[in-house]
Amino acid sequence: MSVFSIWKRTLTVENTVVEGIRFDESEQCVIVSVRPDARSRQRCGICRRPAARYDAGRGRRRWRDLDHGAVRVFLEADAPRVGCHIHGSVVAWVPWARHGAGHTLAFDQQAAWMAAECSKTATAALMRISWRTAGAIVARFVADRDRDVDRLAGLRRIGIDEISHRRGQKYMTVVVCHDTGRVVWMADGHGKHVLHRFFDGLGPGRTGRLIDISADGAGWIAGVLAERAPHARRVMDPFHVVAWATTALDAERRTAWNRARHSLGDRETARALKDSRFALWKNSDDLTDRQAAKLAWIAATDPQLHRAWRLKEALRTVFTLAKSRPTAALKALDRWIAWARRCRIPTFVDLQRKIMRHYDAIRAALTTGMSNGLIESTNTKTRLIIRRGFGFHTANAIIALVMLTLGGPRPQLPGRQLATE
Repeated sequence: MSVFSIWKRTLTVENTVVEGIRFDESEQCVIVSVRPDARSRQRCGICRRPAARYDAGRGRRRWRDLDHGAVRVFLEADAPRVGCHIHGSVVAWVPWARHGAGHTLAFDQQAAWMAAECSKTATAALMRISWRTAGAIVARFVADRDRDVDRLAGLRRIGIDEISHRRGQKYMTVVVCHDTGRVVWMADGHGKHVLHRFFDGLGPGRTGRLIDISADGAGWIAGVLAERAPHARRVMDPFHVVAWATTALDAERRTAWNRARHSLGDRETARALKDSRFALWKNSDDLTDRQAAKLAWIAATDPQLHRAWRLKEALRTVFTLAKSRPTAALKALDRWIAWARRCRIPTFVDLQRKIMRHYDAIRAALTTGMSNGLIESTNTKTRLIIRRGFGFHTANAIIALVMLTLGGPRPQLPGRQLATE
């Protein structure tokens, strides 16, 4: 096998002819002279259609390839321009790199894989590129991967949420598809104007095909859904409903603590109530012996606080029952609302009013079994991306990495075969 054939296999390029190899002493790198084969010449760099030669362009140019050991490798070739009937005079297509890129396809693929698996700082250091170049490669890889893919096509069941990415109330809006488990849309900011942008991109036709939309109780989400997708069923996230009950219970615990501390002057009871927060928050099945004893003490000393705990547990049981018996869960929800309405605990009376405002969405959660668990998992992975990068200057950099890792097939290392079961 000739040296040129060995280099061609080493470079992992297709439709390419290796013409020569030399070592550049001044730049301490290997220069491989290449050219497209006969079938790949004189094609438009954008649409890849055959086109007539226009001129020589700017002469020869170089593309950065994967390093060989500790030595950088560049591909060097002529870069003539062709006259395309659609795009005019453009640089001719080359089979080893994307149009307008200064790196080969293999280099982009490895850099994208590293950006998906580690921080962009580590990617830039190992690949010997700048931090901004790593970001540009990620954006280029995602654009090429999704070039013929419409992420908003075929949406039926989606989830909407917001995530904080910086201090100072800096949020991003996230939309995921429950059927594919992928992020389909993400934008900087939150509020009605941002969510309207999503529905503007979705269009009336595709919006009309939406069936279920899961979300928390944010008023701005409910308002936009009522305006833009009134036919779709809004599904309340069960976790947030139970969290409302936990918040109401904690407010009642603080009221009981202040009552014992100020009105009764009983410091020991007040201290015990202050330390009972975790016992009250915890699920009844997960209580330790000490926490169960504390709940028994609360039942004997403060029946109203214990009744509030029972209300919280009863609401949690409603959603647990929905997993196996949705019809029974609907009846249990109505009984819980009636109980909370006459419980004479202000925080839970307010809670049942809040639940009545979202009554249809909560019933949909009981019957469909949907939740925002998928989108909460996406938010957790997004926070990991932010933490791994030690923060980002802009939301666009975060969105690019999220779309790289969670918006479609993850990049693979060049030259590796996919594992088969």
